[in-house]
Amino acid sequence: MSGRVLEIWTATEGGAPMQAHDRIIAVAGTGLEGDRYATRAGSYSKPDEGPDRQLTLIAREELEWLRVRHGITMTAGDSRRNILTEGTPLNDLVGARFSIGPVQVEGIRLCQPCKQRAVELGFDFVHLMLNRSGLNCRIVSGGPIAVGDLVAPPPGT
Repeated sequence: MSGRVLEIWTATEGGAPMQAHDRIIAVAGTGLEGDRYATRAGSYSKPDEGPDRQLTLIAREELEWLRVRHGITMTAGDSRRNILTEGTPLNDLVGARFSIGPVQVEGIRLCQPCKQRAVELGFDFVHLMLNRSGLNCRIVSGGPIAVGDLVAPPPGT
């Protein structure tokens, strides 16, 4: 199941442009340092919201599938997910604990494609990306995440 981190993205608030990072700090129980969901400034931030938006992942393989199969090019930044992975079947991680570099996370649920995002990008991908739009996670133990880090089961599993 080992894969790796290809890109890291955050936005300061809902609708703000995504910013790429080579390295970032993941804060347990909160999110990525400076990201809209860590500061509760995300479009879907609510006072009673659970932990499932602390970190979002999307697989390069799914974006490539969308391009090859349907001729739609969507970047990781376009997807508005935090981390682009490669080599890790994200759907298999719902309910599982795993590591991203030294950071321990738990896959909570699959991300669903955003209809508003489809309107903003000018192409309808929502029905195509059902169950292909990534993974919402909770950060169990924090630390640095960097491009190139392994995405793998925690040590000892």
